[in-house]
Amino acid sequence: MGFDVLSIVQMIGGLALFIYGMTTMGKGLERAAGSKLEKTLEKMTGNVVTALLMGMVVTMVIQSSSATTVMVVGFVNAGIMTLKQSVGVILGANIGTTITAQILRLSGGEGSGNLFMDLLKPKNLAYIIVLVGVIIMMIAKKRRTRDIADIFTGFGILFIGMSVMEGAVAPLADLPQFADLFAAISNPVLGVLVGAGVTAIIQSSSASVGILQALSTTGAITYSAAIPIILGQNIGTCITAFLSSVGGSKNARRTAMVHFYFNLIGSILFLIGIYAIQYTVGFSFWDNAIDKGGIANFHTLFNLTCTVLFLPFTGLLVKLATASVPAEETQEDPLAKLEPRFLTTPSLALDQAQRCIADMGDTAKQNFHLATDPLFGSAAANEEIFHEHEAFLDRAEVEIGRYLTTIHNIRSVDQRRQMAEMMHSLSDFEKIGDYAQNIFERADEFREAGLSFSPSAMQELRTMCEAVAEVLDMTVDGYDNQAVSTARMVEPLEEVVDTMKERLKSRHIERLGRNECTMQTGIHFLDIVHDLEKISDHCSNIAIYTIQLAEGAAEFDTHAYVKQAYKETPQFAEKLKFYQDKYLTKIDEVEAME
Repeated sequence: MGFDVLSIVQMIGGLALFIYGMTTMGKGLERAAGSKLEKTLEKMTGNVVTALLMGMVVTMVIQSSSATTVMVVGFVNAGIMTLKQSVGVILGANIGTTITAQILRLSGGEGSGNLFMDLLKPKNLAYIIVLVGVIIMMIAKKRRTRDIADIFTGFGILFIGMSVMEGAVAPLADLPQFADLFAAISNPVLGVLVGAGVTAIIQSSSASVGILQALSTTGAITYSAAIPIILGQNIGTCITAFLSSVGGSKNARRTAMVHFYFNLIGSILFLIGIYAIQYTVGFSFWDNAIDKGGIANFHTLFNLTCTVLFLPFTGLLVKLATASVPAEETQEDPLAKLEPRFLTTPSLALDQAQRCIADMGDTAKQNFHLATDPLFGSAAANEEIFHEHEAFLDRAEVEIGRYLTTIHNIRSVDQRRQMAEMMHSLSDFEKIGDYAQNIFERADEFREAGLSFSPSAMQELRTMCEAVAEVLDMTVDGYDNQAVSTARMVEPLEEVVDTMKERLKSRHIERLGRNECTMQTGIHFLDIVHDLEKISDHCSNIAIYTIQLAEGAAEFDTHAYVKQAYKETPQFAEKLKFYQDKYLTKIDEVEAME
């Protein structure tokens, strides 16, 4: 039987099974490990050696160097990994990806006549493994068990796909045209281009190497033809990282360039070295047929050698990448931390969202000071900066909220509670910004009208601003660091602010009665006092959310917490007394001086 249309269909179908099996197995392994792989990868990149080892391990688990590189691009784009740290991971990923080819070399072989031994051969055992995976899938109730089923099923389908490809290409061995084709590909430049092109199309070097291993079973592919193709496959796999970095930060694009330069320079050096030896000394095996083991071994040798060679020169790769993607004049968006690549990994996505909400807190705090400092003689705030901050807060509320609602696979109760806390907190931080804007606009109107507060009103307002500034500082710090001890100090001070508001309203009415201030200044005074108290209220909400999240509360109910949980404790009473002495006594002193 010759090679016909049916053989082509079988070849394509086998490739589809191969890629599906590899993807299913990789995703099953990744999910079974939970977020540990990503979290460990994020943390264990302190030096190039640990980064290399982690890149290798992660790639071995998920069976894809492209996936690891895309993950790294996401880390760099989100700002949780530096460009320098990414280099080691990329080097390790290139070693880790060789495991797939080494596994595939186990397939094939003739029957031994012994039924038991034949069943243990990968191409036969694959069907049993798939059956086991399907049975587990049918009876599984837990998500973790289904992940294990995916691992079994994917592993089996991978080998079945390989077997189908080998069967489909078997007739090619009898075609002289096939041998002539690979004789032409022995041209190193053409071989590299073919390997790079095929890999770029299917976006998987493991799959591309698998195809080459399947074709090698025909006996028509020599070492001279296979080596350039393998080198080209390593270059072609860079396309996935390039696509992933499009629209990312400059460092994300530089990370993709590091991956490209490593494979490109490594392939060129290897090509020069191999052909220099061949044309001078010569390889005895050069025109011999290569098998699946030979392909796997050369693939491993190339990546190991290049890693060893480049390990002392990681700084050079960084410099090349930096030169290729020059720095941009414009500031990068703080919301770039909301990496779409992390949406399938809830723990990472939630961490990034929390960092962005913490940025909202810092921005709201900056705007508070921009709004209140000019009230007490400071120069007028930079209006452009203030409005930029306010625009960021408005946009952040929308984008972070949208990001949180699109996170996939949130099964953990703790993660659902964390997301609920974030949705509450980001809304409160945005409202703090709104009230700061109110103060900013009232202060601006006040100055333009040439109005001024009485000395006593000014001192009272200054004291209240100081108290609210401290509330805001503790709230932002408590949220940023998830510091429950800091968050617990917010509520007692917030209660003092509430008391301060009522006293200042009463004191203002008294001044109106004594004609110490006008109705116009009085309106501005009361409005600012109201805005300050509202800022304090929202700080209280955020702090209580932080505490309830840490304590494992089923629902986020700020009122219930204040009424039942905390106000009755000795710690609350102690802090309340401390802040009363700190701030209310200042108000009393102003009253006593009048």
